[in-house]
Amino acid sequence: MTEGFRSMAMDSEEPARRQTIATAIAAELERQALDGAARIDVDALANAIDDALEAVDLPMAEGTRPEDLNATNDD
Repeated sequence: MTEGFRSMAMDSEEPARRQTIATAIAAELERQALDGAARIDVDALANAIDDALEAVDLPMAEGTRPEDLNATNDD
């Protein structure tokens, strides 16, 4: 995506997204180091980043909150 087309929402999400990626990279590299890896497993690193971003991007569950229920809409 080019700079000219970035939205305000993307700008506000960018630091959190970058932090999520950085945390995933650090954790995966640490895991590989503890396992005694001589080389970085790039595929495992990519999977760790994908998994971390999926966890963050999951949509919030939609539905009626308990306090909004009444006898006419509690089905």
